[in-house]
Amino acid sequence: MKRLEVVVAVASALFIAAIPFAGSDYLVGFVFTTFLFVGMAYGWNLISGYTGYLSFGQISFFGVGAYATAILVAKLSWPWPPAVLAGMAVAAALAVPLGWAMLRLRGPYFALGMLGSVQVLQTVASAWSGLTGGGEGIYLPPAGSLRDLYFASAVLVVAGLGATSLIDRSAFGLRLRAIGEDEIAAEAMGIDTTRAKLLAFVLASTFPAVAGGLYAFRLSYVDPASAFPAAYEVQVILMAIFGGAGTVFGPLAGGILLAGLGEALWARFAELHLLLFGLIIVVVLRYMPEGLIALLRRRAA
Repeated sequence: MKRLEVVVAVASALFIAAIPFAGSDYLVGFVFTTFLFVGMAYGWNLISGYTGYLSFGQISFFGVGAYATAILVAKLSWPWPPAVLAGMAVAAALAVPLGWAMLRLRGPYFALGMLGSVQVLQTVASAWSGLTGGGEGIYLPPAGSLRDLYFASAVLVVAGLGATSLIDRSAFGLRLRAIGEDEIAAEAMGIDTTRAKLLAFVLASTFPAVAGGLYAFRLSYVDPASAFPAAYEVQVILMAIFGGAGTVFGPLAGGILLAGLGEALWARFAELHLLLFGLIIVVVLRYMPEGLIALLRRRAA
């Protein structure tokens, strides 16, 4: 079985590596965007899939990463790779005090608090015109070839998959699962739930920050609306839940399938694709509430 997994992994890596050289610009752009969403889904999965803290504010770190990258590239002439990494560091630094405050809330209060943090950051981005350009935004140099950004997005997915796999099999992952099952019982067993949640929250912030930086450089423009898009938040959550929240391969499977499904419906039914896509999601979540990976495991068993 392991040999088959190695063969599949190598074949997938070769296929992904060949796309920028053999595929059309449309295909490369589509896969690049899909990889960004999958990377963001892995970030959401770390905090919400494992601990059960449903977050509607991961897009805030996407915006922070986008703005940090844009400011460093446009105003300080940084190359985009270190600018993206710096944006990731800024998002992680912001996640420490934000997580310390928000993770004291539970259930819907945490979800609403995170949603409010997005609105606060968007307002700051609009008002702080000296740094962010306000409503006019920041223009970046043209990205040129998409190939380097494509491979960077692929690395983001691999990092999300690898980090989730390591956490899933570690004692830290067990602590996060215990928090998701029953946080009070986990505290009674001696687990430092505050520390575990905060570490997961900080790790989860880095993936959307990198995605935001890559997205900003690809778009060559950042403003409050493009940096904090609510629709992206919903799409990322749906990808993780559709594939299987709290699993290693759930965000990857859900992200690829939903992205492909959405694109196929758009090409076939341009005027009705959003309605059809929504109906399919409702039906799938109704009959597969634990996600695709859980269904496949039951069938295999």
